[in-house]
Parts: sequence; structure tokens; C-alpha cells
Amino acid sequence: MSAPAERFDHPPRPLAQRLGAILWPSFFAAGVATTVFFAIVDPLALRDVTFPDIEISRGLGYTIGFFMFWACTASASLFTWILLRPASRFNQPLPKD
Repeated sequence: MSAPAERFDHPPRPLAQRLGAILWPSFFAAGVATTVFFAIVDPLALRDVTFPDIEISRGLGYTIGFFMFWACTASASLFTWILLRPASRFNQPLPKD
């Protein structure tokens, strides 16, 4: 008797769709987090407290902050995506004797 064909509850999503589902919401969340954070904290004051010897402009501080928030929110979105993957991709039925 031959092994049954693999059957999933839905076909795999294209890579662009998977990346978009992770990066696009995290982009918006990073934008909101950056806006709220830098409404309270001045990037130059933050530089003076953390790295006083490095010349960082206010604009570069905003940019670095945004990408740090984006990395954090993208990792949270990635972890959520990993946890929500369909079980049918990993739980194969046991072979019948």
C-alpha cells in the first residue's frame, strides 16, 4: 500500500505575502512607537546620556530609533506568525499498521 499524499488545510502562502504580513504591521507599530517615544524624549538628550562622544544629529537619532522600534515590532510579529502556523504542516498522521 502506498503512502497517502500529503494534504494540508490550505496551500502555502507566497513569500511576499508572508513577509508583508510580518513587516507591514510592524512598520505601522514602529511609526506609532517612534512618534510617542520622541514626543517625550529628545534624541540629542538621549545621545548625551548614552553615547556622548558620538556625533549624532537629531534626524539620525529619529532614524535609528525608528529602525530599532521596527526591529522589535517585526520580531514580535515574526514570533506571532510562527506560533499561528497551521498544525497540519507539522502534525502528520501516524502510519496505519
